[in-house]
Amino acid sequence: MDDLLKLETETFNKLYTDYRLRFIRFAQTYIPDISIAEDIVIDTLAYYWEHRRDIKNDENILSYLLTAIKHKCLNYLRQERFHYEKNNSLSELALWELDFKISALSACDPCELYTNEVQEIVNHTLEKLPSKTRQIFFMNRYEDISYPEIAKKLFVNQKTVEYHISKALKALRAVLKDYLSFLIYLI
Repeated sequence: MDDLLKLETETFNKLYTDYRLRFIRFAQTYIPDISIAEDIVIDTLAYYWEHRRDIKNDENILSYLLTAIKHKCLNYLRQERFHYEKNNSLSELALWELDFKISALSACDPCELYTNEVQEIVNHTLEKLPSKTRQIFFMNRYEDISYPEIAKKLFVNQKTVEYHISKALKALRAVLKDYLSFLIYLI
């Protein structure tokens, strides 16, 4: 039992260390007060820790946390709007800005944000690869062409194809290490 708690604690500490600042930046996009954004993130992480056994194992923890942060931000913004309306001290522009933040956050899909972020990293990394490596990687991974077929089409040795695929995968592993290690660590 102690080993399980130790493993869970290490997992939580890694989650906290690796993603706390990203989560705060996400919250701060809608909640400009850094201390409130930090409180929302800390409350969400604490809630997750207390209820971690109730969450399905196949749940994407990052998406779950971003969704929880989203809802806490929405609740805060709605409460702010209520207070401002009640006091009639909010100008039309400030009211419009608050409404815009509420609607933008309501439409936000944390899973999509996370997926888009990873896809941008992959695209940027692939753009930096030498053209031959990128071409061979695309042929194999995106066009589903086998190593021997690529070698034949490009008039190169199959070992050359293997080298370029390995080079591309190594570059992707390096830039995605934070994402991959975290997901593997949770599984």
